[in-house]
Amino acid sequence: MSETSLQRLPTGIEGFDEITNGGFIRNRSYLVRGGPGSGKSTIGLHFLSMGVAAGEKSLFITLEESAERIRQNALLRGIDITGVEVLDISPSSDFFAEVEAYDIFSPDEVERAPLTAMIVDRIKAIKPTRVFLDPMTQFRYLSPDTFQYRKQALSFIRFLAEQGCTTLYTSENNQTQPDDDLQFMSDGVFDIETGRGGAHRTIAITKFRGSDFRSGVHTMKLTRGGVEVFPRLMPIEQSADFTFEKIGSGIPDLDELLEGGIERGTVTILTGPSGVGKTTLGMQFMKEAAGRGERSVIYSFEEEANLILKRCDGIGIPARAMAERGSLQIRRIEPLQYTQDEFARIVRDDVENNGTRIVMLDSTAGFALSMRENELQSRMHALTKYLQNSGVAVIIVNEVNSVTGDFQITEAGISYLADNVIFLRFLEIRGEMRKAIGVLKKRLGNFEKSLREYEITGYGIKVGKPLSNLRGILSGTPQFEVDRP
Repeated sequence: MSETSLQRLPTGIEGFDEITNGGFIRNRSYLVRGGPGSGKSTIGLHFLSMGVAAGEKSLFITLEESAERIRQNALLRGIDITGVEVLDISPSSDFFAEVEAYDIFSPDEVERAPLTAMIVDRIKAIKPTRVFLDPMTQFRYLSPDTFQYRKQALSFIRFLAEQGCTTLYTSENNQTQPDDDLQFMSDGVFDIETGRGGAHRTIAITKFRGSDFRSGVHTMKLTRGGVEVFPRLMPIEQSADFTFEKIGSGIPDLDELLEGGIERGTVTILTGPSGVGKTTLGMQFMKEAAGRGERSVIYSFEEEANLILKRCDGIGIPARAMAERGSLQIRRIEPLQYTQDEFARIVRDDVENNGTRIVMLDSTAGFALSMRENELQSRMHALTKYLQNSGVAVIIVNEVNSVTGDFQITEAGISYLADNVIFLRFLEIRGEMRKAIGVLKKRLGNFEKSLREYEITGYGIKVGKPLSNLRGILSGTPQFEVDRP
């Protein structure tokens, strides 16, 4: 049987169904592992609720929480489980009040049979398509030893499959009660990891029998609407249908420096120290794109949108008018609020749903701050390759620490991603601070090897003639060449 012919049962969690290539395979069993409060039960609630919405019978078997508490929790999470059957076999308060003791027989001998009978009877009566059992590890206490527990659990899973059920169950793995046996007998295993304080949840698929899946660790969040999963971005394998046409800046001398401009589907790094005019230069390309009716987006990790707009007002770039027409959007991204997977989802939505043609990331320092681990190169690689393959022109603003001195493209080791490298430098000429612009790399064409003076005026960007009479420009302290006789 091919993978495409297998019938899928979606969970209704968009990102979760994406990493599983459409959801769970019908009549199979899946294990969700994670610590207390990690979101295991909420995933199960989504799974059951989606079944009811699709006209299927759904059954929740609870061995810990009461049915009333489960319905309350679902309501608090914004998940409608109306129509979901709940089989409550959790201990009631009467158990404690009656102080039951097993003097002759062990607990597993007394309780296993009636509980098993209750589950079997309800399943045969309801004939559910979807079953969620929370938690499966409670059955361990109804068995005299590990062998009997494994045998009972495997038999139960096969019984559910024979009844036409697709089953999801949970476990809380710990050192005293490992769940290795459940992992072996399950058709799929999903691991949820939770950071300190319950923040920064991630989910990973470690097993998914009979199907391909999205590998890697993906961001997961618990919200008022339930669970959200943000798949880790992987570059698409096939490129979109586009041509590497030139995107000019509208400034003749700058376009002359670039032999016509930058190309669509390429990555351009604008690098230089703070205040040299990198963001303004990127905005110039977006201004010209707006004139052609194309949409651009700036993802600002540092400046507020109002500050960028106000600066554009002062230099003749009609950014406000562009934003009103919908040809420009400036999105403020708080680095500590979003994970890289969440940010990648925002970018994908802009590109795939809104037709964005130019994306500017401002800047690499803010981009790196949004990551919880040292993965700047791999994350930037995935994002830029995805955008390139989608035919989007990518502009990356990179800030270097040194104002003058030794020349350096980036301090983050991402220059290999660039198809174009445009650098901006401060110069000290006769005691006056000036700026220069040059091109270091242009993968798809030729470029002018000289440097030119760069100035931001009240009328926009001004690029001068080549600075042919200076040497040592890259050091930041150039000297005039003496004319030879």
